[in-house]
Amino acid sequence: MKKHKILVIVAGVLILIAAALLIYRFAILKSPEAVLKQYMACIERQEYDSMYEMLDEESRNQVSKKEFVTRNQNIYEGIGAKNITIRVFKEKEGAVSYRTILDSSAGEIRFPNEMNIHKEDGRYRIAWTDGLIFPQLGSEDTVKVVTLEAERGNIYDRNGKLLAGKGAVASVGLIPGKMSEEPSADLKRMAELLDMSVSDIENKLDAEWVKDDLLVPIKKLKKVNENSSSTVDLENAEVQKQLLEIPGVIIGDEESRVYPLAEDTAHLVGYVQGISAEELESRKDKGYDEYSVIGKSGLEKLYEQRLHGIDGEKIVIYNEDGNEKAVLAETKQKDGEDIHLTINAQLQSALYDTYKEDKSCTVAMNPKTGEVLALVSTPSYDSNDFVVGMSENRWKELNNDKDSPMYNRFKQTWCPGSSLKPIVGAVGITSGKLEADQDMGHSGLSWQKDSSWGGYSVTTLHEYSGAANLKNALIYSDNIYFAKAALQIGADTLAQSLQKAGFGQEIPFAVEMNPSQYTNDGKPMSTEIQLADSGYGQGEILVNPLHLASMYSAFFNEGDMIKPYLETSGKTETWLEDVFSKSAVSQIRSDLIEVIQNENGTGHGAQLSDTLLAGKTGTAEIKTSQDDTSGTELGWFCVYNEKGNKENSLLLVTMVEDVKDRGGSAYVVNKSKKILQKYMPAD
Repeated sequence: MKKHKILVIVAGVLILIAAALLIYRFAILKSPEAVLKQYMACIERQEYDSMYEMLDEESRNQVSKKEFVTRNQNIYEGIGAKNITIRVFKEKEGAVSYRTILDSSAGEIRFPNEMNIHKEDGRYRIAWTDGLIFPQLGSEDTVKVVTLEAERGNIYDRNGKLLAGKGAVASVGLIPGKMSEEPSADLKRMAELLDMSVSDIENKLDAEWVKDDLLVPIKKLKKVNENSSSTVDLENAEVQKQLLEIPGVIIGDEESRVYPLAEDTAHLVGYVQGISAEELESRKDKGYDEYSVIGKSGLEKLYEQRLHGIDGEKIVIYNEDGNEKAVLAETKQKDGEDIHLTINAQLQSALYDTYKEDKSCTVAMNPKTGEVLALVSTPSYDSNDFVVGMSENRWKELNNDKDSPMYNRFKQTWCPGSSLKPIVGAVGITSGKLEADQDMGHSGLSWQKDSSWGGYSVTTLHEYSGAANLKNALIYSDNIYFAKAALQIGADTLAQSLQKAGFGQEIPFAVEMNPSQYTNDGKPMSTEIQLADSGYGQGEILVNPLHLASMYSAFFNEGDMIKPYLETSGKTETWLEDVFSKSAVSQIRSDLIEVIQNENGTGHGAQLSDTLLAGKTGTAEIKTSQDDTSGTELGWFCVYNEKGNKENSLLLVTMVEDVKDRGGSAYVVNKSKKILQKYMPAD
């Protein structure tokens, strides 16, 4: 009984609510202004059916409900209409004048309008035309949202040479109706030349929009460089020549992101590709859509936020001929920022060409300003391959290559060998633990401190006459001298001094570099043997090439290490102060001149007649034990023009893997000489 009463009460309440709504609706339909407001309110609620029910009979005879709903829905939802407000200016018999303000995807839209409203069967109804959507809109007109594409920023070298930016690629297309009578053979040949499968091409030809007389895009290729004689460019030209021999194939230019220096700058500049679903999810409110490209590696990734432009948009009414009739709203596009690097593209390419057959890396820097002039890793890959679409075979080829062309060597740390000796010498003098003219005594080609070292001994390559002092030890690259020097300096002092020189610290540079280390655990050398080996750049010491260049820069800057920078907008700053004493700097600079100028110096092969060079070589052994004969060697050469000033100083730090049985560091010295001859400033 109680349950029955509750049901009766609920039913009564619902009836009262429904009656109230009917009374309210009937009441508002008695006022033209109320009709206008209700109609406009329905737009934001997407109640297009209700809007149609408010039309007069003549309007409903002219446009069906389906046509009305589709037209209004497509326009309002297509432009992202929201926050719709109206202000009534004047109400007169049969019409209401008003102003509409609404937000759209392209910005705010404002317009005055007039709605004709008249009584029909005792109620006010709307005489509808397309002009009620927008006053300029005719029945045959269309409303479209047009994307104003933003340009991605370019990357330039210090002289304005393009390293990454807008260019052209070759777009290979096929007109199905012009294929030969044996299309299967044509498709097979085309697939072979494009490194694709036949099914991939057939899938493109099977798209719904494809017609016999339409050009179907198949694949992008790098544009033929007619001025190049490289094997890769010649092969590309031959492939495109053979493609054009296939009936129906057309090759045209298509705008694209390009990398003019290709392999030369790949590890530095990187590449872009289409945005992934995961990337889009995290960036959908930052001007990206499913068609966006995004930096995947190198500077393209590092500077993505600055390079990426934000598309604009405009909402346009087009007439039936497709001509622009009116622009309702417009948000201008915001192009990406151009990046100007301190890199010298000519030097970058010359270094790459010199070492492209080696596993190597080179840092070129102005040691007085910190400007990084080149960052090269070899072997390399072509960034353009990722833009045009890398084939599965090419991807496997790169990843299976034993020389690891995808591996960025200038970001890594390496055993520095004797290239660290000037740093150890400077540490010894600065700490007061080492006198430059102190004679450590000759010990032949093999030495150990005492019998506690067991079967282990330090070896060196060159015997020499004269004092075993710092100068001769650097000229002849005497491992034994620097082993003794390290023991004299002591583990704690050496560790503290290397920390002061940036070991274990993040390198303050735009591109993330692996930090250098003096031990694997960051603690001082735990044994005398490890300490002795560290003195000549072995043990557990690993150094990043850019960090090594910055340490050498202290010899130019009265003991202060320069902060390296990559953009021309940067400025000269000190990274670490008072790393070495002025007396240490003076001594080391004098000795490093002798390494090049002295006929017995390990770097003498790089001597130039018109430029006073200074530097240091290094041959680092990579082996599991002292008796290991299967290990490899790294060759180093650090060289600079001693008389350089702020405008024309150049320091090169080069590391080459696998120089064993190829001359050790002398291999690097000899290969670097032609670079020095062309690019090292004359005195």
